[in-house]
Amino acid sequence: MTRESEGFPSLSGGLYAFFFDVDGTLAAIKPRPDEVSIPASVRRTLQSLSALSHGAVALISGRPVEQLDALAAPFHAPLAGVHGAERRDATGELHRISLPDEVVKQLHETLSSNINNWPGTQLETKGMAFALHYRQAEHYQPQILQLAESMVKRFPMLALQPGKCVVELKPKGIDKGAAIRAFMQEAPFAGRIPLFIGDDLTDEAGFRVVNAMNGLSVKVGEGSSDARFRLKDVDEVYSWLEQMKLQLDQDNLGKESRL
Repeated sequence: MTRESEGFPSLSGGLYAFFFDVDGTLAAIKPRPDEVSIPASVRRTLQSLSALSHGAVALISGRPVEQLDALAAPFHAPLAGVHGAERRDATGELHRISLPDEVVKQLHETLSSNINNWPGTQLETKGMAFALHYRQAEHYQPQILQLAESMVKRFPMLALQPGKCVVELKPKGIDKGAAIRAFMQEAPFAGRIPLFIGDDLTDEAGFRVVNAMNGLSVKVGEGSSDARFRLKDVDEVYSWLEQMKLQLDQDNLGKESRL
């Protein structure tokens, strides 16, 4: 059961590692993925939060790393893209899981030929993963799901990941929970309390990992979830971010005054 934001425990005095989903969390959902943006004020807040937490802020998204860098610029942070198939750690090293070239080629050809028959749907190619979007043509959801399931049967190294008006095909064994777990074993995240905010089915694996670590899991929006807390919408996420920045500022000033 989740609790509303008013029931959040105080983060004052705690050492937290902050993990954020992007679409539907830091950025409002748009009809097309290329229309999404993170407001400049939010990017500045993330930069401040990162400085105040000694760099323990990471973005965890289904988007590729290159897109995340473009959306967050000039904020530059550790990232997990394509649900963790790409992960850039705090040292800047990029860890990437890939699919065989021939598999990628066959997938692209099959998915493209089918998507072209369904007006309003969109194929997003991510290198080692593919996203089938149908936000503007929701009546094609059964066909999209059937196509994705057939690809998983054809290529057993794939896993199917449903989301909000999207179905993704990605390497098996990759999810946001595994990405968060990897970050939590490294500086500057290790030894901190994980806090993860997300809005979609793709974020549930992250919530479960954070819960197992006695961290704070936060669901944005409605719907059942393993998250223990809830924020109403993206605007409430923005307000909460500002509150966290102010709280960490006050904590740091308090520490300095005691020196």
